[in-house]
Formats: sequence, C-alpha cells, structure tokens
Amino acid sequence: MDNLSHKTKVLIIEDSKLMQNILAELIRSDRDIEIVGCAQDPYEARELIKKTNPDVITLDIMLPQMDGITFLKHLMRLRPTPVLMISSFTGQGSAVALEALANGAAECLPKPTATDLSQPERYAQVLVKTIKDVSRTNVRVLSFADEAKKIENYTLLPLLVDSPLLRKEIIAMGASMGGVDALEQVLGQLPQVLPPVLVIQHLKKSEFSSSFVKRINQVCNLSVVEAMHGQQLFPGHVYVAPHGRQLSIKSKNSDYYCSLEDGDDTQERQPSIDVLFSTVAKEAKGNSIGILLTGEGEDGVIGLKQIKQAGGVTLAQDKETSVMWEMPGAAVRANAVNYVLPLDSIPSKILEILDEKGRPTIST
Repeated sequence: MDNLSHKTKVLIIEDSKLMQNILAELIRSDRDIEIVGCAQDPYEARELIKKTNPDVITLDIMLPQMDGITFLKHLMRLRPTPVLMISSFTGQGSAVALEALANGAAECLPKPTATDLSQPERYAQVLVKTIKDVSRTNVRVLSFADEAKKIENYTLLPLLVDSPLLRKEIIAMGASMGGVDALEQVLGQLPQVLPPVLVIQHLKKSEFSSSFVKRINQVCNLSVVEAMHGQQLFPGHVYVAPHGRQLSIKSKNSDYYCSLEDGDDTQERQPSIDVLFSTVAKEAKGNSIGILLTGEGEDGVIGLKQIKQAGGVTLAQDKETSVMWEMPGAAVRANAVNYVLPLDSIPSKILEILDEKGRPTIST
C-alpha cells in the first residue's frame, strides 16, 4: 500500500469504451501511474473525482451531455485539478485545443491513431511523460483560468510615442507549458504603442502557430502575425515563431528583420527560445527586454543570461503564478534575471522599463 500512495492517480474521461481501454493499457505500462477510474461523461466523472481525488484527469473534448471545454471551465473553478486533454484535433480542432489550454488544461495530446497503435511503445512513452509533467503543474494558477480577466488599459507617457526607442528596442518572450494563457494575459494588457515583440511558444502541432496567432489577436491591442523570413520588424507588432522553424533576428541599417531556418534533429526545441534570445542579445544588445514565462525544461535560460550580460533587462514569471516553474526557476538559479514578477505585474514592468529607457539622460 505504501507504493500505491506514491503513484500518480489518473482518471480517464472518454466516451468510447474502446478508447478508454486503449488509454488505460498504455498508461499502465508505467508502474508509477495508477488508473483510478474511467468515466464516459462529465456527470459520471464528477462523482468519480469526488471519490478518487485524482492527481491528473485526461479529458476528451467531444463528450455527451456536456462538452469537454465547458466541463474544464467548471472543474477549474470548483475543483482545480491538473488536466491533460486527449482528443482527435486537427485543422479547426487545433483552435479548440488552444481554447482548452487557455482555460486551464496543462497540455494537449492527440488520441492514438492506428499508426500509433502499431508501435504502442512510442505513444505510451509520450503519454506517460506528459502525465507526469502535468501532475507537477501548479493548480493554484489553473484555478484562475475561468475567471474573467479584466484587461487594464495601460498607457505610455507621451515621451515614448515619437521616441526612436520604438524602433531600436526589441522585446522577446518565451513560454512553454501554461504559456498560452500567460501570453494572452501579458500581451492583452500591452498598448499599441510598443516596440516590436517576438514570441516563442512551445506547441506540439504545426497548425497551432496560425491558430495561436488568431487567438492572441482577439485579446491584443497589438497586431499579431506569424513571423516570415526576411520580414522587417515594426513597432506595434507581435511576431510569433512558426512551429518547426527557428526564429532569430538580424539588424541592417538600424532596422531589424526576422530570420527563419528549419530546425535540425540535434535541437530539442523547434522553435527554441535560446536561439531567439541569443540573437536578440547579439543584435540588440542593451536595447532589449527578455521575458521568460511559465514552462518545463531549461530552454531560454542561456539566451536570457546573454541578454542580461549584453546590457538588456530580463524578467521571469514567479513560482506562485507559473503553471510550471522549471524554466523561469532555472533562469533565476542561473542569475539570468533582473526581475522575478507575478504574471499580472509583468505588463506594467515592461512599460516602466521602456519609460525609464525613453527618458533623456541629464548630465550634471
């Protein structure tokens, strides 16, 4: 019984009995995980959650009586629990998956296909690792996902409106697990008068980057676009790295341009936050702000430290408001961070930094 107490308890919510059995068998391939129940609809799930108190819930989007997104919102408000969405989403479905991530789901995976099941060990490995990662997420943060977010209308001092700072400064942001909601909150509170912003968000599906751009555009005063190779960076715009491409910047005649390259097999993350941050440090030097938000792993730590060493200002999301604090936490331990802040303080700190940089130096 002592061993059971250390196991990760998983509840499967899936309307297909066949898929329930498949997922359960794949999950049971790891002895550190215990299946505590399977539910076919949210109402059955509600009773099982009370009875079993799971560490992780796997949740389908298409369910009878109540769709998975609606159930997710209720769950995060009433009984916040780490959730892994497992659904067959492609095309339009990817936007639904992003909605799930923005409303408290920690991660999304596609259901196993016939091809996956021909080599079940590979899918099981990904599934088990994801469940273990999700079990470590900060549910205190996820519980805020369904609350209406009041977007505050920050304004810059008139000093910045016509300032050359708008074109010579670069803001670079990186996020991973929990980042969809975090980026919505930060970008949604920034004004239209702002230097160019470049964003890396780790996403699993190639079609996610375009869906992610559309979603952020809905809550943002800035113009959000998917970055293109050779594209000049302009104030008031956010440039999001496309999936599977490495985004960096190059400077020419005092202007900045996007550079995209295909990733290779030696790079774990494509796009990589480190790749972007490193080039921002090289090209923009002290005219840069680097921001590392919630996420697992250590991508971005090296690049953030390079921005700091080049004279730029670096920010990291704090532990209390991060869904996963591995990434920003590693940056703090590496002495790569000037300011460690709760998520809702990051937008105002960005504007404060820009305001200070935009003020003329008075010699005495």
